[in-house]
Amino acid sequence: MPAAIAIFVIALATIASERIDRTKAALLGAIAVLLTQTISQEQAIDAVDWNTLGLLAGMMIVVRLTETTGIYTYLAIRAGQISRGRPLAITLSLAGATAGLSAFLDNLTTVLLVVPITFLLADALDIDPIPLVLIEVFASNIGGTATLIGDPPNILIAGATDLTFLAFIANLAPIVVIAFVLIIPLLYLAYRPRLQIAPEARERVMELDPDRSIEDPDELRRTLPILLLTIAAFFVHKALHLEPATVALAGATIMLLVSRQSLERTLAGIEWPTLFFFMGLFVMVGALEETGAIQEVADGIASVTNGDRSAELLGILWVSGIASGIVDNIPFTATMIPVVEQLGGREDPAYWWSLSLGACFGGNATVIAAAANVAAAGMASRAGRPIGFVSFLRVGIPVTLASLMLSTAYVAVRYL
Repeated sequence: MPAAIAIFVIALATIASERIDRTKAALLGAIAVLLTQTISQEQAIDAVDWNTLGLLAGMMIVVRLTETTGIYTYLAIRAGQISRGRPLAITLSLAGATAGLSAFLDNLTTVLLVVPITFLLADALDIDPIPLVLIEVFASNIGGTATLIGDPPNILIAGATDLTFLAFIANLAPIVVIAFVLIIPLLYLAYRPRLQIAPEARERVMELDPDRSIEDPDELRRTLPILLLTIAAFFVHKALHLEPATVALAGATIMLLVSRQSLERTLAGIEWPTLFFFMGLFVMVGALEETGAIQEVADGIASVTNGDRSAELLGILWVSGIASGIVDNIPFTATMIPVVEQLGGREDPAYWWSLSLGACFGGNATVIAAAANVAAAGMASRAGRPIGFVSFLRVGIPVTLASLMLSTAYVAVRYL
């Protein structure tokens, strides 16, 4: 176990230092746990969340094929014109759309769709896109908390319990709305100096003809229906008994068949560094799981709380929030599920809501804490505007602490 912890801490420190590309650091960490035989190759393969990678790859192909038509430029211009170039209106509309879509698609898919539009809109308005992207990431993790399908931790919890879709909404949506209403405006105030739009930029956007941004109408007619059907399928994938990765890869495959674009150029547009970063991260976290490091953290809750229900609920909330910001909320939630069952989850659903709030809101803490964060950072890096580990941390920690404090009050009022 010490080797797994040491390798993970070193890799995390290397990523935070930004002296080595984070993908290289993650792959080095993954190779280190394999070479030290901390984890076997078979265990490493099992540790990789192929559903997340499949979802990422599929949606990257879909976005790549559709963006060449100019549809995202069209949407960006329309968004700017509807908001009349006002920074607050733009921020709230993008954040609101991101949170809403994240609740009913999932936060990773939503970020993959919204971030390209944001970069184009920011370019049209001549403002820094990174504040908008960061606000969208935080909004996606907050909004995704509201439903069973919005965030991977909730999907894991639903799979281990008999909690319904409506139960997730009834118990989690109220605090999600409160967190969004309080946190997003504060983020706008913090970033307002970087979101000032010059009058001439507003006039320029209002004078643009969005229809002229459609560069390939024929390709758009071929690919847009598939994009819309793919998005619709995400809403009903549970009823269809299909995993999100299957939906994304199916949409990507059909789009490749009907598109006239080069296969080689399309595949070259995939964010390969992001995919390999995830692989390295999953293997390192898998080593922590296999050696019992994460389980010890989970078991520590039971020993500290001594069976007190209030302490257990709040302990689950805060430990999950802090740990999910460090080791990724998907594997941590999977490890916590049997612990929560033993503590009282079999009889008391409040234990599951505490776990969900902690794991989902904890995903805002660091750039590696949630899949949506990593995907957004990868797209930003590809656009030449990288989001540093420390720069994300400066905002992510306050957002996470604020979310957890609001959740503490919510759990205390509603469940204690």
